[in-house]
This record gives sequence, structure tokens and C-alpha cells, in this order.
Amino acid sequence: MRNGYRVLDVDAHVTPSMEVLHRYASQALKDRWDELAPYSREMISPPGRGHPKGPWHSLRIKPIPYNRVAGQKAGVEKIEAGGKGATEGRVENISTEICHENIQHDNPIGRLEDMDKEGVDVNVLIPGTWAPGSSALDPSMTSLLYEAYHTYMKDFCSPDTNRLKGLFLFPGGNIEWGVKELKRIGKESWISCVWPSLPEGMPIDDPDLEPLWEVMNDLHLPIMHHSFFYEPPYFPGYKDIWGNAAVARTAAHPWGAQRSLAYIIAGGILDRHPNIKVGYSETGHGWLPYWLKRLDSQVTFVKGVVPKLKYKPSEYAQQGRIKCCIESHEGPLMTKAVNDVLGDNCLMYASDFPHPEADWPHSVDNVIKWGNVLGETALRKLLGQNADDYIRL
Repeated sequence: MRNGYRVLDVDAHVTPSMEVLHRYASQALKDRWDELAPYSREMISPPGRGHPKGPWHSLRIKPIPYNRVAGQKAGVEKIEAGGKGATEGRVENISTEICHENIQHDNPIGRLEDMDKEGVDVNVLIPGTWAPGSSALDPSMTSLLYEAYHTYMKDFCSPDTNRLKGLFLFPGGNIEWGVKELKRIGKESWISCVWPSLPEGMPIDDPDLEPLWEVMNDLHLPIMHHSFFYEPPYFPGYKDIWGNAAVARTAAHPWGAQRSLAYIIAGGILDRHPNIKVGYSETGHGWLPYWLKRLDSQVTFVKGVVPKLKYKPSEYAQQGRIKCCIESHEGPLMTKAVNDVLGDNCLMYASDFPHPEADWPHSVDNVIKWGNVLGETALRKLLGQNADDYIRL
């Protein structure tokens, strides 16, 4: 709690390192571990991001470097396995305080203490870029990595599964395995939502995914979409971004969310499965009313390409079926504008902790100051109630 507000952070991160993930790998994955060597990248991270003091390793599958400085001639983007990520060495921590070491890896007790310091009741934990990037690997390898991650998450969240919540990684390249695995572990208390990680070119309304939605509906699990921008599956329009990391990151997050949401609605997923909600994280939130209002028009104006829906796209948001995490840089006026158009059931608090954009341990306090603009009821919903309604607790 913070100043009497229940606070759920729906965008908090673990990585974990390949060293940690290896501990949780099945024998089948350990037998194939050498196949991951081309993608391994040694990382040495500055303090304050929850990493070890010394080197650790992550996977970089097919990272686009986005090296062009705006105003310069365009060059050729060199994409290489194990290469440098597009933000590596280019961003600094907003926070000037130091969180516990290894809270992105294997220190859940330190994580809980850092949450207490900021006044956060629940963290929804999202893995690093290796997870969506792995969608470009052989599907059997993707599934083995996701299986290891699920085992890791069960252990990481075990000190307090009421406060530490993970997500189920669903590999769109191996639907049969993903559905079977979700049926096997889907009732475990650490699982709060499902992140479908789809290979490039696979739309989220593909009918082959219907068995996933059926299981999620039975388990009352929502869809999570978290955007990354320099690893597969790349964001829409990535080939035409002209090579600049700042512009790419600005565009990637809302573009990916807009496409996802349009097809979840237009494909009838919310109509067929009344227990499923959908949420967007690290995408910003100002795009949401504009996009839904435009979609209200287009799904009927363009004849014959969208099945008849039970509601207008914007009405699903007003009902609370669509959620979107805030990004604090968009501020209270943008946040109020979203509420003015769609009502106050949509938006959820998120900080990106302990990534560089998080102002830990001040992120919650910064948003509480928005209360004089948003109003007490909307602020309380934003900080906790809307997320309580979204994730499976």
C-alpha cells in the first residue's frame, strides 16, 4: 500500500540470465544447450538495474541495431546472432537510487523488499527480450526455453505468490505443446496472464489459436501484450523505419499494440470467450481512444471483412475488457483524456521496474500526484482496481 492506495505494477521485469535459466532447464534442453551458443551475449550492467555485479549472459537472436543517427545517410543494418541490442549503452537509469542486486534473476526476497520500499503490492513479472526473440528459433527449442522459464517463475514467485505474479509464455510456433502445457500448469497460483509469442507473419486472430483461447477462457486468464522492438517478432513497419533507434522505439510499441488489439476485436476473440480480457504493457496509453474510435468506424465502413461484433470496439474498453498500462511520461492530462473518452476502467499502473525508465522508488508517488487532475475514484482504479480486475489473482 502507498498512502492508502493498493498498487499493482503490471510492467515489472525479470530477465533472467542464461546462467539462471540453465538451472531450471530440462535434461532435453541441457542436451541442446550448445545450440544456443551463437546467440549468447555477455552483458555487464551498471548498478541499479537488478543485475549481478559481474558479467552474465543473455540471448540475442536476430537483433536489429538501428544505428543510423537522424540526419545521416542510411546504411545497411547488420543483423547478427548474439549482436548488440539497439538500446545497449544508449540509455541511462532515470532513478538515482540503487535497488537490490539480482532481482531480475534469482533474488525474489530483494524484489519484495524493493516493492515494500516503493509501496507496491503486486509485481506482474515480464521476461527480457530473449523470450519474444526465441519465437524465431526452431519451435522445439522455443518450447524448451519456455518450459524452463515457467519452472523458474514458479520458484521465483514462491516466496509470496500473492505479490509476485508471472505470465505463461505461449509459443505460436508450437500450438499443440503450448495448449498441453497450459492445461498442465495453468491453475498454478503464480500464473496471472498469458503472453502469446507468435512467429513473424502469424496474426493473433489465426483460427489455429482457437484451442489456446478456449483453455484461457476456462482458466479466466487474460492476454498480455508487451512490446519489444529490436528482436523478433519485429513490430509492424520495422523494415521502413529508416534505421534510427529513438524513432523505432517510439513507433514500435503503439504500432504493435494497435495491430494486436484490432485483430483481437475484429477476429471475435472477445465475443467468443467472455472470460478473456486483453492488456497492453509498455505501449503508452494515449493511442487507445484514438485507435478504438477509428476502429469503431472502419469495422462497419469497410464492408464484408469483419464479422458482426456484439459491440463497438470502444465499448469493449468501456466495459473493462481492454486494459492498457500507463507510461508516466505521458502525464496526467493525457491520462485524463483517455478516461474522458473511454471511462476509467481501462488504465493500469506500470513502472517498468527495474529497467532504466523506472524512477524507483518514486514512481508510485509521482502518479499519486496526478490525483488532483484525475480525481480520487479514477486514481484508485488506475493504481490497483483495474489491474485487480485484469490479472488472475
